[in-house]
Amino acid sequence: MIDLGRLRALHAVAIYGSVGSAADALGYTPSAVSQQLAKLERETRTVLVERRGRGIVLTDAALQLAATASQVLQLVENAELTLEEQRGQAVGSLIIAAFPTAARGLLPAVLPQLIGQNPALDVRVTETDPFEAVAAVSRGEVHVAVVHDWHNTPLTLPDELSRVKLGSDPADILVPATHRLAGKEFVRADDLVRERWICQPVGSICHDWLIRTMRRAGVEPEVAYSVAEYQTQLAMLAQGIGIGLLPRLGRGPLPDGVVAVPLQPAPSRRLYAVWRTATARRPAVAVTLAALKAGWRFRDTA
Repeated sequence: MIDLGRLRALHAVAIYGSVGSAADALGYTPSAVSQQLAKLERETRTVLVERRGRGIVLTDAALQLAATASQVLQLVENAELTLEEQRGQAVGSLIIAAFPTAARGLLPAVLPQLIGQNPALDVRVTETDPFEAVAAVSRGEVHVAVVHDWHNTPLTLPDELSRVKLGSDPADILVPATHRLAGKEFVRADDLVRERWICQPVGSICHDWLIRTMRRAGVEPEVAYSVAEYQTQLAMLAQGIGIGLLPRLGRGPLPDGVVAVPLQPAPSRRLYAVWRTATARRPAVAVTLAALKAGWRFRDTA
């Protein structure tokens, strides 16, 4: 009989393309994954991997076995879901992914309630950007993800995923207190021409929002400082460097020397909880979604 753990290792290598990436996804060491593949070769009496430079490639037989492994693992997951559903209790492991400001501004209020009300649930959190979080949920590495998008930069989900909107997070233009815009009641995109921006890196949703918004106003924004962490952006703003657009969630008090100016039309990003549709009946997923929605409502009224 083929060992399920070895099938899982082969499936992960097929999905992620390398032993190292598969090990990261499974929480193993690369050596452990390699050992599982070697044992599976002996178990099946089939050559599954070939050396290619410093890495490996899967043989045609391995790819066929990996496709079967995917079906087997899906059946196992369905069986586990059915058993958990019958018990009616939130048990087992539950991994939540969240982008940084949601991890800071939302989860600290959600997690104590979720854990306290479900003592048999082993809750884990991983911080990652929305694009990777969606991919991780789709691959089954994460059970629920908190993600965001902007009205002009929508986040596309694979067909197998579902989502529910948690709320909207307004954003403001942030400028040094000495900046020419600091005293204005509000600004428009036209007022921001020729400014030097502090913005998240290329490929992020916030960067895409900035580019599209300013181009719609007929200008190409100058992103002079590509900075992923909002707190670092605030530190630069406090020193009189550039301008930025920062959402309010998880932002905290503004440092001395930094002023928030509303932008018109007012931008806001939309926050969602995302999960695989097939796991919706799992009690652990249901209670997590409920806790996230309640946490956002409490935040809105606090």
